[in-house]
This record gives sequence, C-alpha cells and structure tokens, in this order.
Amino acid sequence: MLDEVLAKGKSTLQTVTQVRWWTDRLLTFTTTRPAEYSFVAGQYARLGLPDRNDVIWRAYSMTSAPGTDSLEFYGILVEGGRFTSLLKHIQPGSPLLIEKQPFGFMTPDRFTGGDDLWMLSTGTGVGPFIALLRDGEVWTRFKRLILVHCVRHKEELCYTEELEAMARQDAQAGRARLQLLRLVTRESTLAPPADLQGRITDLLRNGELERTAGVALSDEASRIMLCGNPDMIEDTRRLLHERGLRPVRRALPGHFLTENYW
Repeated sequence: MLDEVLAKGKSTLQTVTQVRWWTDRLLTFTTTRPAEYSFVAGQYARLGLPDRNDVIWRAYSMTSAPGTDSLEFYGILVEGGRFTSLLKHIQPGSPLLIEKQPFGFMTPDRFTGGDDLWMLSTGTGVGPFIALLRDGEVWTRFKRLILVHCVRHKEELCYTEELEAMARQDAQAGRARLQLLRLVTRESTLAPPADLQGRITDLLRNGELERTAGVALSDEASRIMLCGNPDMIEDTRRLLHERGLRPVRRALPGHFLTENYW
C-alpha cells in the first residue's frame, strides 16, 4: 500500500523523530522534513498513517516555523477516530506520509493595514498560531500580538513556558509585544496559567476580553484570525459582522480570517 501511494508522487515518506505527551490526549510530534518542502506559517499539511491495506489521511497545521529542519504538529486523540487510533501508537522511528503540497490561506500576508493581530483559538486550533509566533513575520508586521487560547481545563494550555518567554521579551524598536489571554470553561476557580473563565464568544459579548487585553477591536487597528471549533468560529464571525468587521476575500481587503479545526 505504501509503495502504491508513493508511486503517485504526491506524498513522501518521513520518520517521526520525537513525541511529547502533554496530557493523556494531547501530543506534539516531530518528523523529518521532506526535501524541498516549503510552507508559510499558518498553513497545514495532509498527513497519512498506514493502516493494514489502507492509508488514513488527516490535515494538521504545522506548529514549527518555516525555517526549521524538521516539522512539528500538535494534535488531540479523538475517541473512535480512525487516524488518532493510529496516532496514539506513534513513537520515534514510526513512518508517516506527508503530502508534498502544503495547504491553507490563513497567513498574515492576506491582511492589509492594521496594528493589532488577534489570534483567537480553541483547543488544538492554537497550532498555527504557535508557528506564526515562532516565525519572524508577525513580530515586525504588527505592533501588538494578542493570543487568545480557550480550553476546557488548564492542563490543556500547552506550550505555556515557550509562550510566556515570548511575552516577557523586552520591547525593541519595530518589534511587536505579545499578550497572552488563556481561557478555561470548566474550572470552578482560576489558577495559573489560566487568565479568564468563559468562552471566547461570551467574553467578546460582555467586553471582558478587550478590557483584560486593554485593547479594543476596531476596523482600523484590528486584524483577527480564528482557528478552532466550528461553532466558536461561526458565532464569532457573527459578532464581528455586528461590529462592522468583514472577512478577507480574494479581491477585497478585510479584517478577519477563519479556519475550522475540529
């Protein structure tokens, strides 16, 4: 089966080099990088895992920056999922197929204007934003970077040490500052690293998200990326429309980009 897939020339066989389990369901895995593989931070890859006489394919955003020698991905095990039932067994040395063509258009170059980049995510939808923050472009393209990550429990707030180190970086001329807003929805009390309780949509409606950030959403200053649960994205799109903000279109500048991650 692998020989047949590779013979089509659309994918390449790579090797898992590292696996990190954040919780019993959340993991980061790193692979070798295909020769000539080129992508932009914010894009995703199609990954394939062999399953007897079949190959199961799924889309995963790169969390690694484009300039690294390896590729990193962040995922969650889905109960009963065909792909993640195989993914939970991977370890260094495991084979993994990667399509040669990257996908996705949730990239900073699609925006015009704006000083503030809001990155709103739920669950593993934070993945492409990790890649953006590891890359250099958004740090010089914008004045403020606001990463909002919403999860059920604080244990699901991954990459904490790396993100907090980025947020502590001293301000430099021409370089943005990063602000982290970590949300939990099923905790009775707040505890580090969580900052707020509630869903993104609720905290947008009542103004708490902007008050905590100290930055208001506006058509002139704000550019927004949404990645995660389709329900969150649909509800947030509606709230942004109500504020006069519009999606980016191919031939029409706008204020927000979206990508379902479910």
